[in-house]
Amino acid sequence: QVQLVESGGGLVQPGGSLKLSCAASGIISKVRIMGWYRQAPGNQRELVASLISGPITHYSDSVKGRFTIFRDNGKNTVYLQMNNLTPEDTAVYYCNFGTWSFHNYWGQGTQVTVSS
Repeated sequence: QVQLVESGGGLVQPGGSLKLSCAASGIISKVRIMGWYRQAPGNQRELVASLISGPITHYSDSVKGRFTIFRDNGKNTVYLQMNNLTPEDTAVYYCNFGTWSFHNYWGQGTQVTVSS
């Protein structure tokens, strides 16, 4: 059974940084796309950043220039480096893996709170 385990969330002051990690456990077929989503209270889940085999990256306009998605080469682990955080970045962050065999996996979510 495949599980995505996230870590790295927490409380940070505005302007601070956090690095989120997401590692897959279990046997997983080749990953096609890795992504980070977030969901704030009362809002829909939104895509923050994605990385496609290549690697090709995509960022939402709200985080472009501040967040970086990257992976461990050869490992099913993806990271999200978040810099210059603002209170608007407060949300539960979820990682997502999509495989070439069309399986889709989600992490359990990690809370990120930006507050002074």
